[in-house]
Amino acid sequence: MAESFLQILQKFITWIPQLLDGARITISLTVVSVSAGLVISLFLALGKMSKIGIVNKFCSAYIFFFRGTPLLMQLYFIYYALPMASPIFIIRTGNQFFDRFIPAFIAFALNSAAYCAEIIRAAIQSIDKGQFEASRALGLSYAQTMSLIVVPQSIRRLIPPVGNEFIMVLKDASLVSIIALVDITKATRNIESSTRSALVYIPAMILYLIITAIFSFIFHKLEKKYSVYE
Repeated sequence: MAESFLQILQKFITWIPQLLDGARITISLTVVSVSAGLVISLFLALGKMSKIGIVNKFCSAYIFFFRGTPLLMQLYFIYYALPMASPIFIIRTGNQFFDRFIPAFIAFALNSAAYCAEIIRAAIQSIDKGQFEASRALGLSYAQTMSLIVVPQSIRRLIPPVGNEFIMVLKDASLVSIIALVDITKATRNIESSTRSALVYIPAMILYLIITAIFSFIFHKLEKKYSVYE
């Protein structure tokens, strides 16, 4: 016999706490991974533009590797393969959650860094070269040129693609369910297996949409705020 709308709604309500716990993990992983990735990506972008051969080749190889291999395989490699290769890569914090969260964070941060590096490099190279020449004529150092002139103008151009990368990582965070980290997807599967109801995918998808909409709105506001530099 088909369930009534009220019964379905009651189920949704009982599932919300578990889904919200999963959302907390999903959002936390995304925020810390993309933040760390942005820091690393700045050095990668500058390294790829460097005229020092070994630095340029290393950064280019890093970006090529992490953009050219699946994130799922990178996660498998860091969580399973590295500890098998050497005990020094085994992460034991005494907390099962962090033993899983840290490898996931490392994999996502390294992957995000490769994509953000290309975003930053493109933004920097989009600035008129005449501004670099004018800066040198004024006696500004390379660091001063970047911090005072180039970076402020690049910020607005960075925000839309970085926002897209953030949303992609947010959705890709569902991959951590393979290492038993309870994000939204893992929480959804746990509920489905215990209740034998696939209806749980409805509130789970709605939750993803709500989170995506919130962060899309935030990035849109940031883009408008920094449009003053254009």
